[in-house]
Amino acid sequence: MCLAYPGEIVDIEGTRGDVDFGGFTKSVNLLLLPDSQVGDFVLVHAGFAISKTTKDDAIETLDALRKVYEAAYDVIPRGNKK
Repeated sequence: MCLAYPGEIVDIEGTRGDVDFGGFTKSVNLLLLPDSQVGDFVLVHAGFAISKTTKDDAIETLDALRKVYEAAYDVIPRGNKK
């Protein structure tokens, strides 16, 4: 299974952009989306921005991912080796 993670482009230099993923920023390749602009929300997979998305969809996806993470750690707490 592959997962594309949503984030907001906060800076662009050449074919690379800094994307904010809700608290951490990573440099990603923008070659697949040459018309990208600062402020665009994109889905990133394997270091490439692969498609644009809306702010609302990005927030909804980030919230869903957070809930999955929290649920996983409620079931299997860190450090618990059952």
